[in-house]
Amino acid sequence: MVIRNINLETVCGITSKLPENKKPEIAFAGKSNVGKSSLINALMNRKSYARTSATPGKTQTINFYNINEEVYLVDLPGYGYAKVSEEEKKQWGKLIERYLHEAKQLMAVFLLIDIRHEPSANDKMMYQWIVEQGFAPIIIATKLDKLKKSQVMKHIRMVKEGLSLIPGTKVIPFSSVTKQGREEIWELIETEYLGKAEVEMDGK
Repeated sequence: MVIRNINLETVCGITSKLPENKKPEIAFAGKSNVGKSSLINALMNRKSYARTSATPGKTQTINFYNINEEVYLVDLPGYGYAKVSEEEKKQWGKLIERYLHEAKQLMAVFLLIDIRHEPSANDKMMYQWIVEQGFAPIIIATKLDKLKKSQVMKHIRMVKEGLSLIPGTKVIPFSSVTKQGREEIWELIETEYLGKAEVEMDGK
């Protein structure tokens, strides 16, 4: 996709009302510090539009980025950061749950997993939970540039087995440094989800 304009249109906190958007939404979930903001910046072709931080647990809101007046990229709060209080974790969990339940324009959920490590208990829980909400999450295996090429297939296998992925689940290796995976992600969004959204709108 050629990025013509971007607007951080809505920021939703725990008590905020979710926006009633008319355009399709693509959501991104992942544990704290997995590289969600870096991925979204890469997709938007910007260096630091989405705030990145060395401090895990920084994203505490749901951020809606309007891309070209065509689609929203939705950045969900990171999960699993140990230094955040249990009460805060529960609140963020409720916020994500509310979004997944109530978002009428949500077309797809991408789940980010660090390709270097076996999926954590929180990763497994989030994957199962997204599936239970009726979505077929696409896995983005981040931090690809940290591995040697010879290690990549072994680590992708590790991610697939660690999450007990439903057969046929797509896994896209991604690096925010080299931008490998960026075009594949956009192509998937445009062909699989934006196309479907247009068909559904035409049928109404």
